[in-house]
Amino acid sequence: MVWEAYEKVKANQGAAGVDEESISDFEVDLKDNLYKLWNRMSSGSYFPAPVRAVEIPKKAGGVRILGVPTVADRVAQTVVAMYLEPEVEPLFHPDSYGYRPGRSALDAVASCRVRCQKMGWVIDLDIRAFFDSLDHDLVLRTVSKHTGLAWVLLYVKRWLTAPLQHADGTMSARDRGTPQGSAISPLLANLFLHYAFDMWLSWEFPDVSFERYADDAVVHCVSRFQAQRVLDAISQRLAGLGLELHPDKTCIVYCKDARRRGDHDHTSFDFLGYTFRRRAVRSKAGEVFDGFAPAVSDSAAKAMRQQIRRWRLHHRSESSLVDLAKQINPIVRGWINYHGRFYRSWLARSLARINDYLVRWARRKYKRLDNHPSRSWRWLEGVARLAPALFAHWKIGVLP
Repeated sequence: MVWEAYEKVKANQGAAGVDEESISDFEVDLKDNLYKLWNRMSSGSYFPAPVRAVEIPKKAGGVRILGVPTVADRVAQTVVAMYLEPEVEPLFHPDSYGYRPGRSALDAVASCRVRCQKMGWVIDLDIRAFFDSLDHDLVLRTVSKHTGLAWVLLYVKRWLTAPLQHADGTMSARDRGTPQGSAISPLLANLFLHYAFDMWLSWEFPDVSFERYADDAVVHCVSRFQAQRVLDAISQRLAGLGLELHPDKTCIVYCKDARRRGDHDHTSFDFLGYTFRRRAVRSKAGEVFDGFAPAVSDSAAKAMRQQIRRWRLHHRSESSLVDLAKQINPIVRGWINYHGRFYRSWLARSLARINDYLVRWARRKYKRLDNHPSRSWRWLEGVARLAPALFAHWKIGVLP
């Protein structure tokens, strides 16, 4: 189990912890390192190192603290996750999508899209500082329901209480929460929310449906009155567990489209990198109508445009088009595969910026095009006709 866990950790890569030991450093004496870890875990003498705190800027401002365990601790956590997952995975709710085998964020977006067409109201939920606020005793109680292995509970408790070590070397004790970035945190979070949210909501409001990806969730309702009643109940439920809904980010949304009359303060919401709102959509029969549908979110599109600008393609006149394509295509393909699943035309607006920079590149590269923007565009159009698969965004029709 330790060996299999190590292979998973290696596949995921990741940064070094407080000991500054990378995966390649760990592998210098791999057999001895894994033997020591197995021996300590088997004997109960395993104690995790402090967790390295890394500040990650939030898109909306502020920072999120990411916890980076050491490589050895990530292997140990993966061992426990491999023991627990087969026990709890079959019990999880079908509308829970985060960090589960065979499920993805896009599956959650697809389900949300269908339900928004059927039900006119959504509760957009945001739990304030969820991973930082989890009650340790409640987490351990949920774990104890699914394992009789004392060593699993022992090590989960030690991971929960391992201190955070900041960049200046200072330590912060932790009496609540589980650090984002550890190998065991997603499973612990899913297990906690299975009882705190999924099953509770199914028992209390069996006619209400939802999608949840880790701590990000939307709840579908048939009326404004029902949505308010469910939201009040969820708020009370979470408060009883030491959690709080973010007052500025949690709201009730009206899924307004051509069929639905009236109005509301909120008529759009973001979920997993997609913005759901009223927009022109095309039916299978080719008819265009106003529907409530997802497309790449404004924040995700803005981040892409910023990344495209940071590439500074127009300054790479020493590179060929083939070189540029090799450098950016893996990232662009990732954007297309995720954010282009629904209403790709909205994604195309951001990807078209790449063509702008390629034209600027051509004008720097070839002096005959320098003062002729229209000629530069015609030149790039000719390249696209000859090699339409050269750039990933050209393959989906975002041509110059």
